[in-house]
Amino acid sequence: MIIPRVPVQHRSLLPDRRLSGPTPWVIAILMLLTLLAAAAGVGLARSANAIGDAIAGRVTVQIVTANPEMRAEQAAALLDRAAAQPYVRSARAVGRDELLATLGQWFGSAEGDDPVLESLPLPALVDIDLAGPDRADQMRALRALVAEEAPGARIIPHAEWLGPVARLIRSLAWVAGAMVVLMTLASAAIVIMTARAALGTHYATIEMLHLIGATDRQITRLFQRRIAIDTAYGIALGTAVAAAILLLIGWQWSGVTAGLAATASLGTAGWALLLALPLLAIALAALTARQTLLAALKKIL
Repeated sequence: MIIPRVPVQHRSLLPDRRLSGPTPWVIAILMLLTLLAAAAGVGLARSANAIGDAIAGRVTVQIVTANPEMRAEQAAALLDRAAAQPYVRSARAVGRDELLATLGQWFGSAEGDDPVLESLPLPALVDIDLAGPDRADQMRALRALVAEEAPGARIIPHAEWLGPVARLIRSLAWVAGAMVVLMTLASAAIVIMTARAALGTHYATIEMLHLIGATDRQITRLFQRRIAIDTAYGIALGTAVAAAILLLIGWQWSGVTAGLAATASLGTAGWALLLALPLLAIALAALTARQTLLAALKKIL
């Protein structure tokens, strides 16, 4: 027996007004928050990775000998010896002007031109970037080298004071990722409740369609199309607002050129993920609605 296709239009089952019910608006809010959380997670993860790469093998040798001439001699000797080592990628001496400018930012002196700062006995600093993955052996060799050329100098690995910052930023990125997952589940729950509410509202009509030979899949298509359209409108609205917010933040962020904030960016992969999320959300909503409707219709005689 061939079951005829029931010529029932979706407009006779569900209202055709755009953005009329609460579902599109709730989905729009969730999509907005999902995109903002995803952008924050990607930016924080990239920032943590950038900081980790920058500090992985970087150390600063601080020469604090009281005699300024001896400090300069030890710094020059250490710089020459370090630059010639195979485990050193690069080495540079931090100039006095650079130190004064850095201190001036903390003491409120423009360009570090404060007479008080000029009179301070500043240490000699040598920044060294280690090459290769074997950090333990490299640090032992570097300590031996420093002990020869600059006895009493201190070796300060950047990972000791920036490592906790990188771990904190990475933890925040994981929190943002968890928020994306939770809001995705919340969106799926909204679609499920919408589908069940639609079936409950039109229970009598569904029974009549069953009696005249309509299959569960035919009825599902009628409801699924309406739910998918409402969800798509909400996703489009939330995406548009999120895009405006992200563009505004990106425009303001473009002025940040120094500090930890300058390492945070979305990158090509991040923007691709943000563009894919609305499409994935529409597909997930359609699939969720379909499975919910089919499961519920099997219980309706």
